[in-house]
Amino acid sequence: MNELPNYTRQRRVGVRVGAITIGGDHPIVVQSMTNTDTADAAATAKQVQQLAAAGSELVRITVDTEAAAAQVERIRQMLDLLGCRVPLIGDFHYNGHQLLTKYPACAQALGKYRINPGNVGFGRKRDGQFSTMIEVALKYRKPVRIGVNWGSLDASLVAAMMDDNARSATPLSAAEVTREALIQSALLSAARAEELGMGRDQIVLSCKVSGVQDLIAVYSELSRRCDYALHLGLTEAGMGSKGIVASTAAMGILLQQGIGDTIRVSLTPEPGGDRTHEVVVAQEILQTMGLRAFTPLVTACPGCGRTTSTVFQELAQDIQAYVRTQMPIWKSVYPGVEEMTLAVMGCVVNGPGESKHANVGISLPGSGEAPAAPVFVDGEKFTILRGDNIAGEFKQILDNYIVTHYGHAAAAPATA
Repeated sequence: MNELPNYTRQRRVGVRVGAITIGGDHPIVVQSMTNTDTADAAATAKQVQQLAAAGSELVRITVDTEAAAAQVERIRQMLDLLGCRVPLIGDFHYNGHQLLTKYPACAQALGKYRINPGNVGFGRKRDGQFSTMIEVALKYRKPVRIGVNWGSLDASLVAAMMDDNARSATPLSAAEVTREALIQSALLSAARAEELGMGRDQIVLSCKVSGVQDLIAVYSELSRRCDYALHLGLTEAGMGSKGIVASTAAMGILLQQGIGDTIRVSLTPEPGGDRTHEVVVAQEILQTMGLRAFTPLVTACPGCGRTTSTVFQELAQDIQAYVRTQMPIWKSVYPGVEEMTLAVMGCVVNGPGESKHANVGISLPGSGEAPAAPVFVDGEKFTILRGDNIAGEFKQILDNYIVTHYGHAAAAPATA
């Protein structure tokens, strides 16, 4: 895709995780996390596969008990049998040093370890337990993410910094001290990992907070001070539109500044909701910013008094769902199809113009008129669709366009 004006990706040390590289000159990576009990291998493998199929390039799983650690190798094997090669990231808190040592098959099966320096150990035990996790990572040649979170920030570090700040002639606010503590926790832990023998190409950093302005401030400063690959995300972003808006506002600003090598959108799902929604949102943030292309996106008008019928809304929803369903097949057969643009418009005011800007677009006539919808292909009027099967006929035009423009003209359109 064309580079955005004034956009320059900040160069970071590349970190290899399985077949994926975070940082360097590589595309920004989308990741997600399961919410199943990892001790239930079948349920966890199923959700990992669903997240990977939706486009998650790394999937994190909780490893918090011996029962969970004992199933990690089996989960990896189940995924391999399904042909799902997505790297698994082990999320460790409090007892990671014990689990990684006691369950070497778990340590080997994971693609990366997430270490939280705020709860890896306390007091005199902290350095030893942190060192154990790094030593296991080195033994199995696994990278780590040193993931600081302000909900579990090292209390002793914060207390010491608050005391120093209180004695300062120009004290900072408590919020400023907390942000600095996050950054120092990450950088000091990374420095210790390097002392133990870990290379900079094995370390990813994150400093997660739940406030938009705090996230922007922390990552702007963290990025200025180091060249480690950075994992970006607003922790506990929330539910629904609030979580989406907050994540987009925070990460959009940082991504535009060239900050961020891998991202997660930490949405709280509705009860029984689809966990893959966070993957779709992460992809759409990157794609709407022009940073990556994952699937053809449908431009559709919001509707107004000229579009009181629901025809164009139903058509736009139908086409977007069709595209996402077909993409697992299309992307393996038709390289470049993810950059195709589509438009489904509701009336004659902006409809024809927007449709002409898309590779394939359709413009419905608006309310109170029999459906007679002109279709435009690469800016030229192609046909007019009428009747009760507009959606089906439009999909056929779409399939034909994909075959002729992204594959061999003689190939048959793929169907899910």
